[in-house]
Amino acid sequence: MFFSKLTPILALIPLSVAAQSNTDSSKAENWTLHFQQTVVGQYHPDFTSPYSGLNSQNAKDEPTCVTITSTIFLGRRLWQGGELYFNPELSGGQGVGHTLGIAGFPNGESYRVGTTLPVIAMVRLFIRQTIDLDTKRTDKIEDGVNQLPGYVPDKRLVFTAGKFSVTDIFDANSYSHDPRSQFLNWSIMSAGAWDYPADTKGYTWGAVGELFYPGWSLKAGITMVPSYANGPVFDDNVTKANSVSVEYDKNFKTFKRPGVLRIIGFYTNAHMGNYAEATNDSQYHHDITQTRAYGRTKEGFVVNAEQEISENAGLFARWSYNDGKNESWAFTEIDGSVTAGVSFKGTKWKRPDDVLGIAFVVNGLSKDHEAYLAAGGYGFLIGDGKINYGNESILETYYNIKWGKYLFLSPDYQFVLNPAYNKDRGPINLFALRAHVEF
Repeated sequence: MFFSKLTPILALIPLSVAAQSNTDSSKAENWTLHFQQTVVGQYHPDFTSPYSGLNSQNAKDEPTCVTITSTIFLGRRLWQGGELYFNPELSGGQGVGHTLGIAGFPNGESYRVGTTLPVIAMVRLFIRQTIDLDTKRTDKIEDGVNQLPGYVPDKRLVFTAGKFSVTDIFDANSYSHDPRSQFLNWSIMSAGAWDYPADTKGYTWGAVGELFYPGWSLKAGITMVPSYANGPVFDDNVTKANSVSVEYDKNFKTFKRPGVLRIIGFYTNAHMGNYAEATNDSQYHHDITQTRAYGRTKEGFVVNAEQEISENAGLFARWSYNDGKNESWAFTEIDGSVTAGVSFKGTKWKRPDDVLGIAFVVNGLSKDHEAYLAAGGYGFLIGDGKINYGNESILETYYNIKWGKYLFLSPDYQFVLNPAYNKDRGPINLFALRAHVEF
């Protein structure tokens, strides 16, 4: 049953891939070129649903929902320390239930997809400038996605400006950050309560500065926000609509094993609606879009930690929070989230390039946000018409199998209790198969 539901994904797996570009020559070191394609097929059986609303997850078994992204990562060294990157991407498909009805949505590729038909877009176009603060060049950077090879000093300043994803720079984690190879769930791959600035596909325009010293780093950036919730168009009134993010990273060792602690603070201004006004003032008819105004803000924090426990295993955790007074704007409808998980390499069973991951997350809402949904209000992602509130709890496990030189296959299972914070609906069992090619 499981594999018969997911067989449509197999038709989209490339039959062959080109060889990697040679980066050994001096000429090639000024260029970097990489490619990825990710196909995710996902479905769920029927689940309990005594009622539903406009934004409810479909309670009935439906055909497997498939998403696909194909990305070219092109980079060029411009001058000493200066680099230019350009990423065109083809994306298409849709998450289960039209990507609605679960706050911690189960497919991390689906939020980048705005239409079921494949379309090509420029998702990244940015310049990066590195300024040396030391003459010693001891940190080696390998050729990689949006990364030119070479040595950089331990002490340096890095400036990035253009179009990119905020999560390219902030909220990194070795064990849970990339839905193309790690956990798929939105609230596990990223900090669920960080309503980070982005358009529908997950990207924005802005500038970020980073200061690196041995053992620690500090990052700060300002970026644009969409003109309406989860919208594809940015608000050009940047004095009233913007988002500021700051992150401090500290490296440490526990029993001689490396770990990292990341602390993020964020502050967003946007033309948002207010939950209390939409709930309590009858003129708005429980429609938060009618209360939108400039001067509304969203602020909060993320605590992100990872710890290696052996050469083949590591732990990670995130705790994120926002004040939940004003409308969810860009990522998802979560006001508080706690995540913990573990990741294992397959060395012990003689599959060193395979990875097994298991994680659990609990998501919650502010009182104002809960009251708005209970009154029959809708956000851009969730809303069952009413609510019997309970924290949304999700368990995810995946196994990433390296299949040949370039292909990775990952079966994935997720269990969602109280989808969209509603104890009257669910639980939901979700099954997925992900195919990923990179070179």
